[in-house]
Parts: sequence; structure tokens; C-alpha cells
Amino acid sequence: MGLGMETVTRSDSIVRFANFELDLRTRELSKNGSKLKLRGQPNDVLAILVQHPGDLVTRETIKKQLWPDDTFVDFEHILNNCIGKLREALGDHADSPKFIETLPRLGYRFITPVVERQNRMVDSDGRASEMNAISTQPVEFARDMQAGRRWRKWILLVAGAVALVTVSSSVVWYLRKPLPQPQIKSIAVLPFGNLSGDPSQEYFADGMTEELITELGAFGTFRVISRTSVMRLKRTSKPLPKIAQELGVDGIVEGTVARSGNHVRITANLLDAATDRHLWANSYESEMEDILVVQSKVARSVANAIRTEVASQEVSPTTLRRINPEAYQAYLEGRYYAGKWSLNGNNKAQEALRRSIELDPTFAPAYSAISLFYFAQAINGDRPATELFPLARVAALKALELDDRLAEAHSAMAMVKQGFEWDWPGAELEHDRAVLLNPSSAEAHLWYGNFLTTTGRSDEAVRENRDAVQLDPVSPDANLQLGWSLYFAGRYDQSIAQLKKVLGLDAKLAWANMELAWNYAKKNMYTEAIAECEQALKVAPENQIILASCGRIHGEAGRYRDALAFLEKLMALGKKGYVNPCDVAVIYDGMGDTKHAIEWLQRAYNERSTSLVFIKIEYSERLHSDPRFQALLAKLNFPA
Repeated sequence: MGLGMETVTRSDSIVRFANFELDLRTRELSKNGSKLKLRGQPNDVLAILVQHPGDLVTRETIKKQLWPDDTFVDFEHILNNCIGKLREALGDHADSPKFIETLPRLGYRFITPVVERQNRMVDSDGRASEMNAISTQPVEFARDMQAGRRWRKWILLVAGAVALVTVSSSVVWYLRKPLPQPQIKSIAVLPFGNLSGDPSQEYFADGMTEELITELGAFGTFRVISRTSVMRLKRTSKPLPKIAQELGVDGIVEGTVARSGNHVRITANLLDAATDRHLWANSYESEMEDILVVQSKVARSVANAIRTEVASQEVSPTTLRRINPEAYQAYLEGRYYAGKWSLNGNNKAQEALRRSIELDPTFAPAYSAISLFYFAQAINGDRPATELFPLARVAALKALELDDRLAEAHSAMAMVKQGFEWDWPGAELEHDRAVLLNPSSAEAHLWYGNFLTTTGRSDEAVRENRDAVQLDPVSPDANLQLGWSLYFAGRYDQSIAQLKKVLGLDAKLAWANMELAWNYAKKNMYTEAIAECEQALKVAPENQIILASCGRIHGEAGRYRDALAFLEKLMALGKKGYVNPCDVAVIYDGMGDTKHAIEWLQRAYNERSTSLVFIKIEYSERLHSDPRFQALLAKLNFPA
């Protein structure tokens, strides 16, 4: 998708904008019929810009069109001078442009409509056609990096002295050496800028960033950093090499989204992270119904720019279909609020995702998103699993029916099979499929790591979660799950170090304090464990899992009165809403009350509690040795 650079000749080349005219043949600029004194390179630059109104023209493109590859000039100084002279002639200002908009580090955009172009185009086979007043097709201004391309720079000097000629020859030889071709094996898509002028559209720009990450990750030929890590860099002033170092990537993708009504303009560019050197840039326009098509085009263009083999890969059916713009907007809104992990956020997320499905019942990503949302609610004990299971299963099946190549749909079905159906072989097949479809999805790796931990394959789980952290290096959630898997692998000191790293990323993440308490309790460091419990409760005083964990730790420490107090708090919550029976069993187990712990686990089984997926790795050795516990474990069909 891009405006081709066809061979054309112009027979009548007058371009008009506002009260100006530019003769593209003679490069003469007029205002209200009077010729201006501006001549030379500024007019050449203007000619390039006005022939692509509204589109990004990179600095590299201007350089290539005005100076041959073997010409050595102070390009940056000359171009800045040209733009300055143009703004002076047009009465334009950089801080509030009417004609030429500067996109820092990218290039320029001519933002005034070209209302008339009095020229007839003659293409390479002699046929005439009229030029459009304003281009509405995406324009690729910088071609993909070609293998073996050489940049040749020559110093043009006039010298009479032999010594000077010798020095000049040496410089020419050095500058003719080919620049090293960037080897990009990993990239980060930085948060797209919202140029809509409407803060309420911020989530739309964020959604575009996430969707592009997903598209690029599906190619599988290079590592793509996940959304959580890049979103922490939103509006950062850090230099690109510093960002690249933090994320461990070779390439950076930057971009902007400008939305006006149903129309969207997207710009994207790829840079070599180590040198801040531009490798590729492109601009796209689309109506909202075609937004997924645009995302796919941008993703494939970036992939081609780093010389992968994506051209031979199929594009999923979802990527090539038109969608209801309001449905897509509601989907992005739902994902945005689901990431808040708050009661208010959950309510808004569910409302938005349901609205997305109502507006477009054929939009697969909305179904997979709401299925995973229902599973998360079940794990947290927000609602009974018997209520959530049918909803999650139907949504996952519908997502797969609509788009079998959507990684998130397979992750959703994997969690249904794992958490509700206890179909472990079926769950693993779905996890495998999700990771295969999108190897750069940290979320797919994390869900798979969860499966491996619950089935007792702790070393594999740690490796899977390390892969997720590599894809999402500054994500508190990814780092938290790595600490969680290290805990269940019995690597308590490593888990403690990892969880302290998590708190460095998010000091108010109560789950990190809770998992630290688990580790300290395993090391019989109950003073430290109880201190971490208290810190977790400051942040989440009514979270069922945290209350249960704190009750268990106090019971294990011999502080039975405190353990009973936590049990009473949990029961009090049950009077206002649903309480997961597994959480009650956890406290009784910590107190050494096997009888009541087994009774509540039986109740959890009857209610098909999703938390039973952890039964194989949780609870005391005493409880595990009880025949009633072993009988219950057998009913869950865990793989040997």
C-alpha cells in the first residue's frame, strides 16, 4: 500500500495552494500573481513537499532527490536553511505552522490543501490522466534498506598542492567504504503520538500501538517488545540509544495517529536504535473500517524494512476485513480499562467489550478479550466460576470460529480448558498454538508459563516466563509472574531478588509484597513475611487472595488468633458477595486444621472453582498426604 513513484512527464505544471502558485518546471514561486525573489534550493524543497500534500516527507528522501549519492554537502545545515527561507517567504511559523509542519527527527509535512493542480499526467506508456488535488493514498517516501547498498561521499576540492591532493584522496577512499548494514533482530514500537487534538482519543493511539505490536509479533522472525514495557516510555525524553539499551533492542519504531471523525492518518518510521539513524518511513491514510488493513500494511512494511521473509507469510483473515469503527473503538476502550485491574476499571472494561460485540458480532478480538477477562475474574474470586465458565467458553469458541489464526483466541481457549474444564492436554495444545502464531506475545508466554507451573513443570515454567520478561522487560506483571514461577520451583532466593525488582518497577504492587511473604515463610523468616503481609494489605485491604495468604502465614507462624481474625474478615466479605472456597481452605491449612481445609476444598470442587488449578502445587505436605486430598487431586485429571 503506497503511492508509486511512476515515471511521468508534465505538460502543464502549475501547482496552487492558498494564494501561492509554484511552477514545478521553472521552480518559480508567485503570490497573488507576483513572482517572489525566492530561488534555488528552497523552491526545490517546496516542489517536493507540495507534490505530496498531507504526507510525511523524510529528510533522507529530500536529500536523495536533491543531491546525488556521490556528493558531499552539509545537508543538515542546507536543509534547515531552506526550510527557514520557505517559511519566511510563505509567512509561516514553526511553532504554529500553516504550510510546513516539522515532525522532529522525521521530516516535514505540507499541511495546506493543494486546491488545484492544472496539469495533465502522462505516464510511461503515453496515456494522459488528471492528478488528484489531494493524495489520499499512503506514500512510501523511503525505500526499504537494500542489501549491499553503499553510500558514496566524495570531497570536491580544487587543490594545487600535491600534499593536499594526497590527503583528499585518503579521505575519499575512507568515505567510499560501505556503511555497516544494521542487523536488527529485535524491535520496540514506542507509543504512537496522539495528534488528534483530543485527549479522550489517547486510548485510540495506545490501541494502535498495541495492535501494531501484535501484527509485528505474529511474523515470528524477530523479537518484538510487548506493550506493557513500551507504554512506560510514553512521553519520555530519553534518547533512543538509551531506550534501546533499557529494552535490549536493535530497532525502534515511532509513529503518530491523527484521527478526525472516521478518518485516520498514521505515520511510522523505523530507526537503527544504536545510531538514531532513519532506515524507513511511511505514511498511511484510511477510513476506520479499513484500520486493520492499514495495521497489517504498516507491520509488513516495517518487517520488510528489516529484511525478513514475511512476504511469503499469509495474512490472517481478520487482518483483511473491514470493521465497524465504533466496535473497534469500544474494543480498544475495553482493553484499556481491563489493564487498570480495579473494580471500576473492570466494570468499564466489561461494558465496553460487550458494546464492541453488539456493534460488530463478527469482530474476533473482542470475543477473545472478554473471554480472558472472565477467566481473570474467576481467578480473583470476583464471581463464581459456574457463572463465568459458560461466558468464557462461548466467547473463546466464537473468537476461534471467526479467526482461527488469532493467538489471543487460542490463549483464551487454553485458559477455558485449563481453568474450567481441567482438560490439561487440550489446554497445552492451545497454548502451543498461541505461541506459534505470535512468538512475540508476552501474554501468550505468560499464560503458557502459568500452565506449566500449575502442572508441576517448574523448570519449563521458569524458562517460559523468562522469555516473556525478555519480550516485556519493564512490565511489572511479567516480572511478577517470573518471581511466582521461581517460588514454586523452590528457588526462593532467586524469587526474592526478582520480586524486589518488581517493586522497583511498581512500589505499590501488592502482589509482589504478597509473594515475597510466601518466600520468607518458606525460609522460616516469619518476621519479614508478616511485614510484607502488612505492606500488601495497605494497598489491597479487601483482596481475598491476600487476606487468605496472610491468614495462612500467621497460622504457620503459630499466631492462631491473628489467623482466625483474617478468616473472619474473609467470611465477612462473603456476606457482601462471593468468596472463593479455596481461599478459606488456605487459611485452615496454615492453621493445621486438615478437616476444615478438606471440607472447603470439596466445596470448591463442587463449585468448580478456577483456583483448583493450583491445588497440585499449593497447600502443605500434611494436606497432600491425606487420602481425601489425594482423591480430590485424582478427580482433576492432572497429567502424570
